Amino acid sequence: MKRIPNCITLIRIFASVSLLLVEPFSIPFFFFYVICGISDVLDGYIARRMDACSKFGQVFDSISDLIFISIVLFIFIPVINLPLWSIYWIAAIAAVRLISIITGFVKYQRLAFLHTYANKATGIVLFFFPFLFPVFGKEITVSIVCCMASISAAEELLINLISKTLSRDRSSIFNK
Repeated sequence: MKRIPNCITLIRIFASVSLLLVEPFSIPFFFFYVICGISDVLDGYIARRMDACSKFGQVFDSISDLIFISIVLFIFIPVINLPLWSIYWIAAIAAVRLISIITGFVKYQRLAFLHTYANKATGIVLFFFPFLFPVFGKEITVSIVCCMASISAAEELLINLISKTLSRDRSSIFNK
């Protein structure tokens, strides 16, 4: 029973990889995409409800998120034809994230992905991107996602720089 949350996370990895095998924005694409979103919410919720939270589960969830986001960017950037400024912005966010990961690894000798409120909000906004950009246009939607991602990446880096110990569930820079 305690492995159920990690099995749900594994489903997200398989669904993420499945996105590469279907036509972007098709019904099968959105089927796998929604499975990724639902599994992202469910794994943590079920882990907390079943008292099955673990350090492995936290890292596994973060790695699964990284796989999903990487695959989605790989699919979206060429298909949506993002403006060049947004690609630079996304690259800058990725660089800050990489610096944060390296900082955390050097400082704590383990992967230091954090589950801050800003990271969760960024995940939600990023998840809704394909549903929002037809409504608001890609420039506005990309700007919103990149603003949120910039804030959460900078916050995670700051937390990794100033914290003495690793606390993956730290809610924000303002809380311990």
